[in-house]
Amino acid sequence: MTVEAAGQAVMERQNMSARRFTEQAWASTAGIRAAIDELPFLQQLEDGSLPREVFEHYMGQDALYLTAYARALAACAAQSSDPEHIIFWSRAAAGAIEEERALHASHVMDFSTVQPSPTTVAYTSYELALASAGSLPVLAASVLPCFWIYDDVGTRLKARVGGLEEHPYADWISAYGDPEFHELTETAKRVVDELAATASEATLAAMHAAYLRASQYEWMFWDAAHRRENWPVG
Repeated sequence: MTVEAAGQAVMERQNMSARRFTEQAWASTAGIRAAIDELPFLQQLEDGSLPREVFEHYMGQDALYLTAYARALAACAAQSSDPEHIIFWSRAAAGAIEEERALHASHVMDFSTVQPSPTTVAYTSYELALASAGSLPVLAASVLPCFWIYDDVGTRLKARVGGLEEHPYADWISAYGDPEFHELTETAKRVVDELAATASEATLAAMHAAYLRASQYEWMFWDAAHRRENWPVG
């Protein structure tokens, strides 16, 4: 490597380290986000052709996921020392149960019959394991994709669909394409960046790994819903 090339490599590493955690994480998962856009579930959701039974299966699994997700958000609040962070995570945990479960109740009549799929078990177990591990920055990084990817997908879906009056899934698109949900996501990003700002190199690496894994689980969750995934034996 020439001296000039070595100097350029050092500058690139310095520029990368100067970027916020969220900017780096978003860029590093560009391929996953592109794959999410190609999922049949979301494409059919957008044009309204998604079978109702597939959507209801997804909503049932999502309701189960949100219960565990709320626990992970509550763990973020419990492990935080910053008062503003505690307030944010606590309100987000309550919102996951109150507001989003209200959306699910309109599509799933009997939650008692819904059993978690393998992907739902894997995703929720992963986040709750991180909650038990006790590293707040890593846990916070793992819960961020559920905010950010849904905000990104919902906002773009709403813009492309336009008028939602006759759309069969208008309530879902409206919920995740809502400016208030976008503001909630922006706050989550800021909080995670503040945690990353004082994290060690080892913790930052673990944060990136957790963000990446949770993003992969987001792809898997929609894919599993479209397949109406169930346990192969039992």
